[in-house]
Amino acid sequence: MGIKGLTKLLADNAPKAMREQKFETYFGRKIAIDASMSIYQFLIVVGRSGTEMLTNEAGEVTSHLQGMFSRTIRLLEAGMKPVYVFDGKPPDLKKQELAKRYSKRADATEDLEEAKEAGDKEAIEKFSKRTVKVTKQHNDDCKRLLRLMGVPVIEAPSEAEAQCAALCKSGQVYGVASEDMDSLTFGAPRFLRHLMDPSSRKVPVMEFEIAKILEELNLTMDQFIDLCILSGCDYCDSIRGIGGMTALKLIRQHGSIENILENINKERFQIPDDWPYQEARRLFKEPLVCTDEEQLEIKWTAPDEEGLVTFLVNENGFNSDRVTKAIEKIKAAKNKSTQGRLESFFKPVPNTSAPIKRKETPENAAKGNTNKKSKAGGGKKRK
Repeated sequence: MGIKGLTKLLADNAPKAMREQKFETYFGRKIAIDASMSIYQFLIVVGRSGTEMLTNEAGEVTSHLQGMFSRTIRLLEAGMKPVYVFDGKPPDLKKQELAKRYSKRADATEDLEEAKEAGDKEAIEKFSKRTVKVTKQHNDDCKRLLRLMGVPVIEAPSEAEAQCAALCKSGQVYGVASEDMDSLTFGAPRFLRHLMDPSSRKVPVMEFEIAKILEELNLTMDQFIDLCILSGCDYCDSIRGIGGMTALKLIRQHGSIENILENINKERFQIPDDWPYQEARRLFKEPLVCTDEEQLEIKWTAPDEEGLVTFLVNENGFNSDRVTKAIEKIKAAKNKSTQGRLESFFKPVPNTSAPIKRKETPENAAKGNTNKKSKAGGGKKRK
């Protein structure tokens, strides 16, 4: 679910914190991607015909592999360096939300059967999408595929979006790509929506900056987290009667959930029993993530050509010629990306004895692309 209504809330109240970007804008950028969200999109969109997905000869679904393979190649061809992050064990506080999702899928399965009996094509399409679930097998398939492609895979200890945000905060990647907005609540400096959208190449990437969000909303990070909890998150129920705009008004007026609870009209707003908002806040502020760079192993390597043919063609029925051509695209894309970063091999001599570090920003990237003098003298290495 993510944070309920956050995109609209920011569009209405912090428009300068979000901007449309072209896909090609992210040439040379390292991007952490929420893998499970991407796989879910591919299962819903890629190769579907009514309720049917792409399958191999054994009847096993391959929509996720087709989507992951083609979309990752597109990222590589655009000069990007994707890092896919997979979910680990969910926090105990999320069990209630996961139970709700299970119940909704069960209801959708019943509705789907009724729609099939009635021959209602529109309803069949709607309810079939609601029954989709990303399984361990889907995840394992995609991990294997990505490793064969030479693309780094990270298995988060808990929430993938929290791990993505941690990578971005530490400067190991430029931004986080997902569709759920939780990454912002975890403090990701830059968040990208629609980067992995499989439905259309015309959808612009929407980039959000957390620093500008806080500035425009005139909130601290702690207050923003409380705003997200009040709006509705995966970790606990929200207060009935409070949506995004009311939550923003209350946070601005009272500063924290504790102060809101002391002053709220409890007859008008129904506070959940034993509301674990403090635990939810702690999970956003101190999530379980891996910070050991050696353990994370963020490295891009040459594709395993033989392994890709075996996995995609022999085991999953992909067209041999298309896979061979795709492998050539991967190799060409990686060479292009390497050539585009040649300036990183030349280090300028600093004026002081202490090394000067420059944070990666869109402005710095633009200067690095246009300043010929810095290329000749050695621009800074880009993330």
